[in-house]
Amino acid sequence: MSQFPIFCQWNSSGTILIKFKCYFPRILLSVNGKLTALCQPSKVSDWGTFTHLLSAFMEPGYVTLYNSGELERRAQALEARLTSCDICPRECRVNRLQDEPGYCHSGRLPIVSAVCAHHGEEPAVSGTRGSGTIFLGNCNMRCVYCQNYQISQNWKEQRSNETDCHTLAERMLYLQDGLGCHNINFVSPSHFASELLRAVVEAVPMGLRVPLVYNSNGYDSIASLKEIDGVISIYLPDLRYASDRWAKKFSHAPYYVARARQAIKEMYRQVGDLVVDKSGLAQKGLIVRHLILPNGLADSEESLTWLVRELSPTVTVSIMSQYMPMHRASQIPLLSRKITVDEHEAVLKLVDDLGIENGWVQEIGAAEEYLPDFEREGHPFSPANSQNDIPIKPATN
Repeated sequence: MSQFPIFCQWNSSGTILIKFKCYFPRILLSVNGKLTALCQPSKVSDWGTFTHLLSAFMEPGYVTLYNSGELERRAQALEARLTSCDICPRECRVNRLQDEPGYCHSGRLPIVSAVCAHHGEEPAVSGTRGSGTIFLGNCNMRCVYCQNYQISQNWKEQRSNETDCHTLAERMLYLQDGLGCHNINFVSPSHFASELLRAVVEAVPMGLRVPLVYNSNGYDSIASLKEIDGVISIYLPDLRYASDRWAKKFSHAPYYVARARQAIKEMYRQVGDLVVDKSGLAQKGLIVRHLILPNGLADSEESLTWLVRELSPTVTVSIMSQYMPMHRASQIPLLSRKITVDEHEAVLKLVDDLGIENGWVQEIGAAEEYLPDFEREGHPFSPANSQNDIPIKPATN
């Protein structure tokens, strides 16, 4: 049998470092050391099916849905729900079509806070040309340590960033064609599912063809997720907590654990394990992010054990070590420091013990490299994460 590295570590420069190795008779779905996912055809005849599945991912599902009229039907269905909004788990029941404010302080129009080629995402998402990232304003959670607090928790200022769906579609095409990004990455989309679907309807006849990434906090509505089934190629949710006590206290998110786990199960049902193309770029699948919090507040053991038992050891996991005591966290003793080396190593050991097979781990000390500043002129990230020519270097043994 061949020896393949099956869990990797990445740093702020995009370098992938081998963290774990194991022996498996599997097919490596990447090249030149850019490991992202593995699959295992059970017999020779599976190769035809396997090849067919890969080719099917070349054209995103939203194109087929648009051509059949189904995309328009779903957009209308989501828009109708805005009259008594239940787009996210909070179900505020306000009329957003009349701009009545609910918890997210968002009305009928999307709020676009920043648009950029982002090089700080997971290697399979950022690639070499960046992920075409659209940062949406406001949020349906209130994390006291949110690194995006400038746009997620400043709704009065964000009102000035409202835009119409056609303009949002034009920005998607700019990211695809103007900047050459590998995908369109919607950050904090949970409260804007309706507007995003309408923007996709506008963008398809304009030539949108790249995969769409749904990059959420995990606090998502199952009903809303079902409306975007086949539209989203890559789900990138957080699995933030295993305790509703901490979720409510530090993120104002009641019943987060059940809601997030149900949402992640639905995402996995839709897209399955991560699949990449010959260059290692994500084409379809689920990547679950888990942010290590100080003092064990993320309860990593329970969350990661749940992933392995309820989904699969093959699900792709991104262990994030970038916690910084941002926003109000510096005034909260349990959250007022970065994670320690011991806390980081404990999660790495847990990943190994659980047999998690696919994913990445951020290096310890990476926190400052991933901090955005949405008041900065131009790109919200530091030059190290905003350049267009950062390579994903192959791992070496």
